[in-house]
Amino acid sequence: MTLRDDLRPGAAPVPDVHSYDLPSYDLPSYDLPSYDGRVFGPPRPTPGSVVGHYHQQDELVWADFAGGPVRTGRLVGVRDRAGVIEAAYCQIMTDGEVVAGRCLSTPTVLGDGRVRLTEQWRRADGSAGVSVIQELPIQEYPHD
Repeated sequence: MTLRDDLRPGAAPVPDVHSYDLPSYDLPSYDLPSYDGRVFGPPRPTPGSVVGHYHQQDELVWADFAGGPVRTGRLVGVRDRAGVIEAAYCQIMTDGEVVAGRCLSTPTVLGDGRVRLTEQWRRADGSAGVSVIQELPIQEYPHD
């Protein structure tokens, strides 16, 4: 079962992280530019919003994020040529709770060239949902 299959509506509970196949990346060209150096947050960020700093090397994508109820978090995954990211994440909340899960992030290029990610996520506790984040212009980074 792939992560894409697992995140379909009505899918079975998330299997162990080692039980799904990752896609093959045999060609270095991509339809969407690199995620490296991009900063993502909510479409309308405010001071204290969760903001993620993304990095990419070849097909590997990772991010560090924090803000609001998230004390710190990490995302690690792979992307395909269309820019879709399959990843696992773990975050420590400000109340000390540890939250982990997996997500499938599908990009849309906005009219100004920035990227919006629609994220289908499923936590280890079985909860699931959809979130939308988008690339933030530098002047929109929220500051505490």
